[in-house]
Amino acid sequence: MINSGKDEDIGKLYPDMKPLIEDEELPAEEPDHPGWLPIGEILKVSHPVFENSRFLIGYHHSSNVYVLSGDYLTLIDPGNDYTIFGELEKLGYNLLDIKKIVLTHGHRDHCMGVFEILRYPPVMENKSLEIVMHAGGPEEFKKLVTEAGFPPTELKGGETINLSGFDWEVIHTPGHTIDGICLYHGPTETLISGDSVLPHAMSDADKTAGGGLDYYLYGLKQLLKKKVAHLLPGHGVPVAVTGRRTIEETYEGVMMKVIEVSAEDKITWMDGAKKLADKGLLEEVAYCCDKELALRPDNNEAMQLKAFVLNDMGRCGEAIELLDRILELRPGDAYALTAKGQALLGMAKYAESLPYFDEVLSNNPFMKEAQVFKGMALYFLGRHDEALAIDAFKSEFLARFKDQIEKKPGPGADSSGREV
Repeated sequence: MINSGKDEDIGKLYPDMKPLIEDEELPAEEPDHPGWLPIGEILKVSHPVFENSRFLIGYHHSSNVYVLSGDYLTLIDPGNDYTIFGELEKLGYNLLDIKKIVLTHGHRDHCMGVFEILRYPPVMENKSLEIVMHAGGPEEFKKLVTEAGFPPTELKGGETINLSGFDWEVIHTPGHTIDGICLYHGPTETLISGDSVLPHAMSDADKTAGGGLDYYLYGLKQLLKKKVAHLLPGHGVPVAVTGRRTIEETYEGVMMKVIEVSAEDKITWMDGAKKLADKGLLEEVAYCCDKELALRPDNNEAMQLKAFVLNDMGRCGEAIELLDRILELRPGDAYALTAKGQALLGMAKYAESLPYFDEVLSNNPFMKEAQVFKGMALYFLGRHDEALAIDAFKSEFLARFKDQIEKKPGPGADSSGREV
């Protein structure tokens, strides 16, 4: 079972291949290539989708290539190596068996093999090959394949596409490039991840291809919503069973790039959460708080910070569950009481929120946050005069509600607000 990309694991799978060590010079000659390997055997997955499907590990200037076999052949990333198609014929396939090519993104090491296939005369004559890619892919590439008579099928993400007789979900994962997609097969919990997720490595955000760290975080969060056991990456060996952890490692690595820290800095989860909070990355703050709470379940600081960001994200019910835990451990905690009142306010339970603000203000009459939230609750309850009698609320929110207040009909006005 392949569960990592470490040197010893690669050595076991490919005894003729010596993995490169960082900063080591490239060998003068490439080692013998292991050829097409059965995906089902690598992942230890018995399912028709992988029964005859194959994996070809890429060299330094070519991506991994995946062949899904079923009603026909589908190539996922044809790489940048013209020799692979001759190797495919050794398995008994004809290039005309390839009916679809799916590109995980438009980098040369993943897509240039398309043109090697198009150089094959029967493919050009038959015109039965479909090229599938994200709509944000390189315009020049799309232009060239269209001129060759193969206009690409353009995806946006969220589609379910049939590949070789099996359904795969398309997930848009921008970040490394703007056009990155992953393919997810739910029945086997398998993700073909392109360069969005790599084992024990992380792709850079290629700004020249529309990449960015903020997009990267977005894309990875889409993947974390899926139940992923197995990972078929764009480079390196497949990952069996622990695919989700590989996605998490990439997510954590992008967060570290965002806050400009490295593994050598050895910051704590809470330090990371605070730095991410300064950048307004609330979901990432909650993630780091969860990691801290997994280590120290009663960490009050982590519980409070997570509750605060859950409130800000509108996940008020979840915030209340945490705040109740805090109040069990620290009855009368002013910040927890205020936050619980805020959560009830966010759930439109205005009357229920007032006792929490009142309890805080009975002991801390000048706590501005509690004053403001109490004013909001009173205002939404229609008790406008009481709300505006709270100076903190009046100064903080009067301008925001000014239009509504001015439109409020007076005692001598009709329903349109005009005096009668």
